[in-house]
Amino acid sequence: MPSAPGAAPRRRPVLPARAAFWVQASVLVVLLAASSAPSPLYPVYQDLWGFPPVVLTVIFAAYVVALLTALLTVGSLSDHLGRRPVLLVALVLEIAAMVVFVLADNETALVAARVVQGVATGTATGALGAYVIELEPVGRRGLGTVLTGAGPILGLAGGAVASSLIVAAAPGRIHLIYLVLLGLLVLQVVGTALGPETVKRAPGVLASLRPRVQFPPDVRRPAVWVLPAAAACWSLGGLIISLGPSLVRSLTGSDSVVLTGLVVAALTGTGGIAILVFGSTAPHRLLAMGMSLLVAGMAVTIAALVVGSVGLYLAATVLAGVGFGTGFLGVLRTLLPRAAVHERAGLLSAIYVVSYLSHSIPAVAAGAVAGAAGLVPTAIGYAVMVIVLALVVLVGLGRRNGSAASGRRVAEG
Repeated sequence: MPSAPGAAPRRRPVLPARAAFWVQASVLVVLLAASSAPSPLYPVYQDLWGFPPVVLTVIFAAYVVALLTALLTVGSLSDHLGRRPVLLVALVLEIAAMVVFVLADNETALVAARVVQGVATGTATGALGAYVIELEPVGRRGLGTVLTGAGPILGLAGGAVASSLIVAAAPGRIHLIYLVLLGLLVLQVVGTALGPETVKRAPGVLASLRPRVQFPPDVRRPAVWVLPAAAACWSLGGLIISLGPSLVRSLTGSDSVVLTGLVVAALTGTGGIAILVFGSTAPHRLLAMGMSLLVAGMAVTIAALVVGSVGLYLAATVLAGVGFGTGFLGVLRTLLPRAAVHERAGLLSAIYVVSYLSHSIPAVAAGAVAGAAGLVPTAIGYAVMVIVLALVVLVGLGRRNGSAASGRRVAEG
C-alpha cells in the first residue's frame, strides 16, 4: 500500500489503497458538484418565494464566509488527527446540507444549507487533496496532484450542468439533484470509512485551530510570484459565476437555465479537461501556458462584449477555461512538492484561501458596481484585472528563467 513517508496506518484497511484512491478522487468531484448545483436554481427559488435580489448576495456570502472560516481554522486539522476522521465529519456535514436543501421552503433555509455546506467543503479541502496525493498508485507519479486540480473544477462544471438539465427537464423536481448527490455522498462515507489512514496522529491539534494562512518556509519564496496565478484563475471563475449568466442573457435575450449552466461548464469543464490532458507538463510550462491563455481569453472576451457577439464570448470562455485549468495545476505542481507530509493539508488550505478570496471578493464587488456602472463596462474592467494578474505571473516566470539561464552561463564559463 503506498503511503506518505512516515505514515503508519493504525489498522488493516478493508478497502485497498488503489480503490481508496479512486473513491477519494470521486469525493473531490462530488463535493464541488454539490457546491455548484444550487447556483442555476436560485432564479427558480426567487420566482417561487419572491425574495429580493439582495438575498442572492447573502446566500453567496454565507457560503464563502463559512468556507473560508473552515479553511482558516480546521484546514490543517487532518495533519494532526488523520485524513479519514476529518473527511468523515466533512461528508456527514455535506449530507446534512443536502437534507436541508431538500426540505427548504424559504430563503432562510437556503442560507442555512449554504453555511453547513461551506463548513463541510472547507473542512474537507485540505485533507482531501492531501489524501488523494498520499494514496496515489505506485507507478502513477503525479496523478494525485493532477486529480487534486481537476476534480474540483470538473465537479463545479458537472454540478451546474446537471442541476440545469434536471430543472429544465422537470421544473417541478428541483430537489432531485440534491437527492442524487445525497445518495452518492452516503456511498462515499462508506468508502472513506473502509479506507486506509496515511498519516500518524501528531500533537498540536489545538494550536492548528488558530486561524491562519500557513505557508511552509520552503514554499514562501515561490508563492510570492505563483499565487497571483491562483488569484487570476479563480477570480475569472468569480466573473463567470457572478456576471456570466447576466452577460449571456444580455447578449442573447434568453433566460434559459440550461444556457446558464453551459456557460459555467464552458469555463470549469474545459479547465478540468485541460488539467487531465496537460497533467504531465512541467510546472513552469503549465504556468506560462495558463497565464498566456488567460490573457488571450480575456482579450477576446473584451472584444466579444464590445461587438455584442455571444458566439465569440463563449469561444473566449472556452479559451480562458484551458488557461484556468493549466494555470491552477501549475500552481499546485510548483508549490505542493516543496511541502512535507505533515504540511500538505495546511498548504492546500492556504492555497484555497487565496483562491476563494479571489473568487468571491471581486465577484461581490462586481455585482455591486454593475448596477451603477453598467454590466458590460464592469465585466470589461473585471477582465482587465484578470489580465494584469496573469501578466504579473508571466513577468515572474521571465525573471526566474532569466536568472536560471544566467546561472547556467556562469557555471559553464
